[in-house]
Amino acid sequence: METVTYRPQKIRWVAGSLAAGVVVLFTVISFGLSGSKGFDNSGQFEKGDQTAMIGLGILIGLGILAFCRPRVIADSEHIRIRNVVGGYDLPWSVVRAVRFDRNSPWAQLELHDDEQVSIHALQAADKDYAVEGVRALRALHSASVTA
Repeated sequence: METVTYRPQKIRWVAGSLAAGVVVLFTVISFGLSGSKGFDNSGQFEKGDQTAMIGLGILIGLGILAFCRPRVIADSEHIRIRNVVGGYDLPWSVVRAVRFDRNSPWAQLELHDDEQVSIHALQAADKDYAVEGVRALRALHSASVTA
C-alpha cells in the first residue's frame, strides 16, 4: 500500500527564519531594559522584566512556527489532513475530487456533500512540489474509486 506525505516547503523556511528573528529581537530589546521606567516613582526595570520579554519573544516565535504544522498523508484507503488549525481523516469514498484551482492559495478536496476541505500542505507558493502532490493525491483517489 503506497503512502504519500506532503508538507509545505517555502512557508517552513519563512516561518523558521521569522520565528528566530523575533526571538533574537525580543532578546536584544530585553537587554535594553534598564534604569527607570520613565515615570516619576514608577520603579526600575528588573531582571524579571527582561526574562518576561525574552519569554514573550519565544511565545510569539512558537505561534509563528504553527504555520509549519500542515501535513497531508494519504494512501489507497484514506487521506489525513492536518492544517494550521484542525484536521481531517477522510476515506476516499467521501471525496469527489482533488482540486487546485487557478489563483487558489492551496489545494482542496471537494466532498460528495458539496463541502470543501482545504489542504494547507499543498500551497501555490511551492509551485512544482504542490503540483506533484496534487497529482499523487489524484492518482490515489482514482485508484480508490476504481477498486
